[in-house]
Amino acid sequence: MTFAHSPLHRALQMLTAGRGSRLAGAGLCLVMLSACTLSPDYQRPELATPAQFKQAEGWTQANPSDAIARGAWWELYGDAQLNALVEELNRSNQTVAQAEAQYRQAQALVRSSRASLFPSLELSAGKTRSAQGTGSSSSSLSNNSSGIRDTYNAQLGVSWEVDLWGKLRETLSANQASAQASLADMAAIRLSQQSELVQNYLQLRVIDEQKRLLEATVAAYERSLKMNQNQYRAGVAGPDAVAQARTQLKSTQADLIDLAWQRAQYENAIAVLMGKAPANFALAATQSIPTLPQIPVALPSQLLERRPDIAAAERSVMAANANIGVSRAAYFPDLSLSMSGGYSSSSFNNWIELPNRFWSVGPQLALTLFDAGKRSAEVDRTVAVYDQTVAQYRQTVLDGFKEVENYLVQLKVYADEAVVRQEALEAARESLRLTENQYKAGLIGYLDVVNVQTTALSNERSALTLLQGRLLASVQLIAALGGGWDEQRAFAEQREE
Repeated sequence: MTFAHSPLHRALQMLTAGRGSRLAGAGLCLVMLSACTLSPDYQRPELATPAQFKQAEGWTQANPSDAIARGAWWELYGDAQLNALVEELNRSNQTVAQAEAQYRQAQALVRSSRASLFPSLELSAGKTRSAQGTGSSSSSLSNNSSGIRDTYNAQLGVSWEVDLWGKLRETLSANQASAQASLADMAAIRLSQQSELVQNYLQLRVIDEQKRLLEATVAAYERSLKMNQNQYRAGVAGPDAVAQARTQLKSTQADLIDLAWQRAQYENAIAVLMGKAPANFALAATQSIPTLPQIPVALPSQLLERRPDIAAAERSVMAANANIGVSRAAYFPDLSLSMSGGYSSSSFNNWIELPNRFWSVGPQLALTLFDAGKRSAEVDRTVAVYDQTVAQYRQTVLDGFKEVENYLVQLKVYADEAVVRQEALEAARESLRLTENQYKAGLIGYLDVVNVQTTALSNERSALTLLQGRLLASVQLIAALGGGWDEQRAFAEQREE
């Protein structure tokens, strides 16, 4: 707001127009000054937002009817047990609880700064016992031989700091923006915790599938070992075939045992995310893996409102902008109005009586005349903080764009790789079938079977590992897109509280 177009300038013009209008002009000046602010007009920092994501070709664009927009983005995986776990996390996660407590602190600051705009009313009552030496010039005490006097005092006071330069309102604006940033931070932390739980759950389910694969493989290898032992006893096979079958079986059994501690780690991590002790939580195995969902992708410009960390960064810019006005207001005088009245008496019996009353009323104007550049330094500091938050906001946006692009290309590459992996897996299964038939016909040795079995098992596990990577990348992409965060809805709900 420039001074030439400010309410203060117009009020001063009225005040100097003539004597008849000076009184009205003075009152109007006081009122209009309360609408003046000294912070720069806030504008969202400029960004070079691309029209679309480079890797978004072939992906659907988000719209309000999409599943992610409803908030419960984890429901895209169609797993009822996963849904229940995330809902428990939303209620009991301790990291989210910390963020929620920080948000309540920010809300309390908003209420406190809003209360500063109104007068305060104070009531005090007390008794004072005092004494002075006999050489005192006080005539009231000279009549008292002991020099001791009791004073009873009751006082009601009203004080109000007139927000002439918008310092209090700018402080309120800064605290409101900080509260919104805290709300967005809480949403970002909740999204991060949800994402971590979903990823842990999906990895645990892939391990369950790997466990089923290895258990079936171990059963097949046990049959092969028994068959080779029988053939050895019959003199059909040599001891090398038995040794190879036993080596293959034991190696696979070791891999199966190794999965136990991996699964336990994910299970324990899920328990902690839900606010439970690992000893009190267990997750039974299932017979299926959640399916890979189709993920709607928002436009880059929509990402600014769909990611809570970006919203938090922008609210920090708004708070820093308001703090500039607070620091600039220190150059101008503070005006406070106070009024008090009560009763004061040396006797308790006639304390509250008309002759003992007292009152006072009057304004107080305070202005710092010299501070050796302290206020100027504070203004420079708040401007530098604003520039810092702008840079942080822009970097947060760039990081958001980068994350979405990375996960988009990762999913695209995984999808292409999955086609080739499936072809390799089918070829390995067919090779194993043919090799086993040749071995049963006595055309090849058991070492050839072992080699083909190892290749087939490796392809089976690689396919599962790739599916795990695709599932994790889908979760990370959803989180990078902001999950179910909606800036306008979230901040509208905050204002209604």
